[in-house]
This record gives sequence, structure tokens and C-alpha cells, in this order.
Amino acid sequence: MSILAAAPDYDVLPAPLWLLTALHVLTLTLHFAAMGCLFGGLLTLFTARLPGGLEHPSARRMVKLFPTLMAATVTLGVAPLLFAQLVYGRVLYSAAIVSGWFWLGVPIAAMLAYAFLYAAAFTKKGVAHTRFWLLLALAGLVYVSLTYSSVVSLAERPDAQKSYYEGDPTGLVWHPDVGAWIFRWLHMLTGAFTVGGFFLGLLGRKDKATLDKGKLLFMLGTGAAFVTGTIHLMTLGDSLLPFMKSSGSWSLTVGVLAAIAAVPFYVLQRWVLAGVSLGVGLLGMVHARHALRDV
Repeated sequence: MSILAAAPDYDVLPAPLWLLTALHVLTLTLHFAAMGCLFGGLLTLFTARLPGGLEHPSARRMVKLFPTLMAATVTLGVAPLLFAQLVYGRVLYSAAIVSGWFWLGVPIAAMLAYAFLYAAAFTKKGVAHTRFWLLLALAGLVYVSLTYSSVVSLAERPDAQKSYYEGDPTGLVWHPDVGAWIFRWLHMLTGAFTVGGFFLGLLGRKDKATLDKGKLLFMLGTGAAFVTGTIHLMTLGDSLLPFMKSSGSWSLTVGVLAAIAAVPFYVLQRWVLAGVSLGVGLLGMVHARHALRDV
């Protein structure tokens, strides 16, 4: 029996569990796609080293799109968070209380990042100011992503929550078992970098320099995501074998194969096929993440 069926309050759900799970996985995939274009786009913009830097036309187009992508990321992130709170509310709320002040900092950091992206998009004071605002926005997004990884990982370990809260009930506890969530965060980061490389190449597909940079970063991101994901699996300990026996192993396999298939489609500039393959890869990874949580 899964933890969902065994937990005391989950028999009052307003819809069948399979429906809530399907909607959670779908909406979280959409959120990660938007987040990858935003967060990964920022990362690729600083690492691509396009001719002319932020003055390059492709770079300027990305900077102008970032506020819209931020709005999409936040909007698409509300539904999966609500589904997670609905099903995992007891353990998620308690984990948020243990790290309460860090959790309360998430909306503040997100709002500041949004403002900084607007400042970068509309500044008329040159490249230096644009870079400054983008770096501040990136710092805010890094904080949000680290906090989510820490708190959600802690939510999966109710026994640890109890001991941490008893040791320090101030709400200033950052998940101290860094090994339990850091590679999970790095896998998310490298996945976002992959999507950012795809977004950069798609946006600048008519410019050879942008296309070549996007292609390189896309392939590097795919390889890095595979490495960080593998390391994350190796850190699961006793949970690894049950996970490999669950449906998550199939989702993981499909996700990996789809992500790899996106690379040749990207190289051939078959953008629809590359996008679909990348989307299937994201969907597979999100479902594997859910299956691991259930295990």
C-alpha cells in the first residue's frame, strides 16, 4: 500500500486520487517547461557568449520575453503546488513550518525577481545595467529553487521533520541533510539549462551564431542532466530498489530516451519533433519524481 492510501486524511479528497495525480504531473510538467525557458534561458544567456553579448539581437529578444516567461512560470506553478498541498498537505505544511522563514521568503524573492526582469527589459542605461538586473533576478530564482528543493525533500521525511523541529522550533531550520536534496536540485538546474539551450536556439534559429551556441548548450545540458540524475538515483539508498520496481523506472526510461532523441532533432532543426521529444522527456521525469515520492 502506498503512503497516499495509508495516510489518515487522504480519504476526503474531492476527486479520485488517480485524477489528482494525473493533473499534478501534467501541470508540473508545464510549469517546468516555462521555468526552463526562464531560468534556463537566463543561465544560457550568461554562458552562451554571443557576439556582442547582451547587445546581440537574440539576447535582446530573450530579455524582452523574460517578464512574460516569469508570469507563465508563476501561473503554471500554482496548480501543481495546490495539488501537492491537497494530497500531501499534512507533511508539506509541517516541512514548510520547520523552514518557515525561508519558505516565507519565496514569494518575496519571486516578486523581486519579477521586478528585476522588468527593469532589465525596459532599462535604457546600457548593457551593464541590463546585466546587473538580470543577475539579481537570477539570484532570486536560485533562492526560490533551492528553498523548494529543500522543503519538498524534507516533506518526504516526516520523522526528520519531528527531530529538526524539536531541536529548533524557530522556523530557521534549513534541511541539514544536503545530500538528500542537492543532486535533486542540480538535476532540476541542468534540466532547466537544457530547456534554455533549446529556447535560445529556437529563438535565434535564423542566426548561425545563436543556433550553434544553443545547440552546444542544449547537448551539454542533456549530458549534465543525465549525470546529475544518475548521481541522484545513487543517493537513494534503500529506496532505490523499490523505485526500480515501480512504474517510475518505466517513466524514467521513457524520459531519458525522449530527451536523447531530442538532440538529433535539434541538430536537424526539426523544431516540432525536438520540442515534442523534450516535452515527453520532461513528462517522464516528472512522473518518475512522483513515483519516487510515493515509494
